[in-house]
Amino acid sequence: MIRHFISSLLATTLLVCIQAGAIAQTYEPYIPEDQMPDVVQIVPAPPQDPSSEFDRDVLRYMWGKQQRKDPARLEMAIRDAIWSMDTTLVILGEPFGLKISKEETPAIYEVLTRGVTTIENIRFKPKAHYFRIRPFAYFKEPSIFPQDDEWLATEGSYPSGHTIRAWACALLMAQINPASAEGVFARAWQSGESRVISGCHWQSDVDASRPVAGIGYSRLQSSPEFQKAMAKAQDEFRRLITKKKCCRK
Repeated sequence: MIRHFISSLLATTLLVCIQAGAIAQTYEPYIPEDQMPDVVQIVPAPPQDPSSEFDRDVLRYMWGKQQRKDPARLEMAIRDAIWSMDTTLVILGEPFGLKISKEETPAIYEVLTRGVTTIENIRFKPKAHYFRIRPFAYFKEPSIFPQDDEWLATEGSYPSGHTIRAWACALLMAQINPASAEGVFARAWQSGESRVISGCHWQSDVDASRPVAGIGYSRLQSSPEFQKAMAKAQDEFRRLITKKKCCRK
């Protein structure tokens, strides 16, 4: 029964990913990629094999495989893997406190999509520079997305783009709504762990991705255009949350 459940989830996820790819959107960054910090010059190289740090990566890979036996956690890992900005906004929108959409929250939607894009573009240089092998390829085992393993193996594992995206989104959401910080960061943390559970990333990939997102976030703050957009998003949030509270009375 569990195998059937997992197979159904994988099939559904594949369909969603195909549909998302068919209507993929691009968002203009506030700062061009070539003007973002080169994190190759900042963060350490990934652990070498052999080393005590790499041994930890191996242990965490084994931990991730055990987590897959929990259907609820596996379902979360599958959902977290969908490379869609709108999906990320839905996942983190729950602890954020508002349903985010281009139609209903245009200012928040714009600053999040463009802000996250600006930050996550920082991943390309280290991925290409280190071109680290992914865990499933290293162990010659399938990830939880065997249909994607072939093309995933063509992209470096370090750092994790999914983790950078989730952490960047949490940073921006907490700036818009500071009261949501605990919830959005806790959920973004789980999203990073999902990458270990999936077998697509080493733990050290995920660990490096959070400060990398912070580096991009810090650079983003220097953009006057972003600052204006953030002020509009904060105003929109205050207006909508006040309206929401009034409707409850």
